[in-house]
Amino acid sequence: MIPIKLIGSEPNKPRNVSTQTQGETLDGAAHAALAYLKPGTLHLSALPPLSLYVHFPWCVKKCPYCDFNSHEAKGGFPEEEYLNALRADLENALPLIWGRKVYSIFIGGGTPSLMSAAGLDRLMSDIRALLPLDGAAEITMEANPGTFEVEKFKSYRASGINRLSIGIQSFNGDHLKALGRIHDDGEARRAVDIAQSTFENFNLDLMYALPGQTQEQARQDVTTALGFAPPHLSMYHLTLEANTYFAKFPPQLPDDDASAEMQDMITALTSEAGYGHYEVSAYAQPGRQARHNLNYWQFGDYLGIGAGAHSKISFPHRVIRQMRYKQPKAYLEQTRLGNVVQDEFEIERDELGFEFMLNALRLNGGFEVNLFTERTGMSLNTIEQSLNAAEARGLLYRDHKLIKPTPLGARFLNDLQQMFLVD
Repeated sequence: MIPIKLIGSEPNKPRNVSTQTQGETLDGAAHAALAYLKPGTLHLSALPPLSLYVHFPWCVKKCPYCDFNSHEAKGGFPEEEYLNALRADLENALPLIWGRKVYSIFIGGGTPSLMSAAGLDRLMSDIRALLPLDGAAEITMEANPGTFEVEKFKSYRASGINRLSIGIQSFNGDHLKALGRIHDDGEARRAVDIAQSTFENFNLDLMYALPGQTQEQARQDVTTALGFAPPHLSMYHLTLEANTYFAKFPPQLPDDDASAEMQDMITALTSEAGYGHYEVSAYAQPGRQARHNLNYWQFGDYLGIGAGAHSKISFPHRVIRQMRYKQPKAYLEQTRLGNVVQDEFEIERDELGFEFMLNALRLNGGFEVNLFTERTGMSLNTIEQSLNAAEARGLLYRDHKLIKPTPLGARFLNDLQQMFLVD
C-alpha cells in the first residue's frame, strides 16, 4: 500500500518549556488551538467524527516482520510513569478538541495486554474523566494470545473494553515459529475461547502468504478461524517492510500467483460463511464492521496519544497532522517538559484530495459523493480529471450518489490511488 504522509517535511521546532507549569502548558495549547481557528484555505461545513488512539509501545518480543513502533520490554516497563504521561498528553491536547464527542477508542501497540488490570482501569478512568464519550462508543484493545489470563481479561471487560483484537496470525505452530510469535497454536485457540466467553465483539488478526505456506495450510487457518464465528476477521498479506529483520534476511514466500489464489480463496470462504468483505483486509458479519477503522477510512478525525502516536484533526478552515515522540524514553521526557508533539503540519489543500482517496478507496463499497466535500472542504471538481481517467481505465465506478473501486480497481488499488497524487 502507499503510505499515508504523516510527518511534515518541515516539522515545527520543539518549544523549550522546561520552566513552564502545567497551567502554562495548557495555556500554550489553548493559544495554538485558537490559531487553528483563524480563516484558512478550506471551509468545512461540519467537523467529522472523532476517535481516540492510545499507543502502548512495549511487547515481549519484537517480531521479525513488524515495523510498528514496538520495543521489547526487557526487565519490565514503567507502567505508572507511562500512564501519567498518557494523562498529561491527553490533557495538553484537549484544547484542540474542545466540545467534541469521542465515538471510538483503540488501544494498540506493541502489546497493550501486558498492562495490569489496575493499569488499564486507571487508563480508562482517566479517559472518561477528560473526554465526553458517546454512549455506544466502540472501545477496542489489541491482545497477544501469549498474554491471555482469564481473570485479567474479565477485569479489562469490567473496565470498559468492549471489543478485543487478537493477534492470532496463524493456527499453525510451525508458521507461528517462523513469524517469531511468542504463542503456539494451542495458546491461539485458548485465547479465542477466552475472548468468546468474555466479549461479545472481537476481531481475529490472521496473515497469509507466510514463509513456506501452502494453499491448503492457508485454507486450514481460515476455516479454523471461521469455526470460532468471530464477529470480525482481518486477513493481512505478509509483506517485507523496511527496517525489519525479514527485510534484512528475507524468508522464502509464496509467489504472486500463489498469494492471489490465497486471497481469492479467503474471499470465497468468508463469503460462504456470511462475512462481508468491506475493506481491503477486513471481513465482518453483518453490522460488525470495525467502527474505529471505518472512521480512518472515511477520513474522520483521530487524536493519537502515546509514544509515536499520530493524529489527524480538522478545524473549520484547515486539517492538521501531528506525531508524538516515537522512542518511549524520549516520549516520557518530553511529556514532562510539556512538549510531546515532535512533528506537526497542516495538510496542503492540493494534497487533501489524494489523502481522502488514499483512505476511502480501500472500502469496497466506496463512499457517498458528498462525503468528499464534507471531509475536505473542497468541491469534487478538484479531482474530476483523475476521476475521469480512473473511470476510463475501468478502475472506478461512479454515479451521482456513489464512488467506488471496480473489481479491477480493487485488485490494482495502488495504481488507482496513485492517480489522485498531485505532482
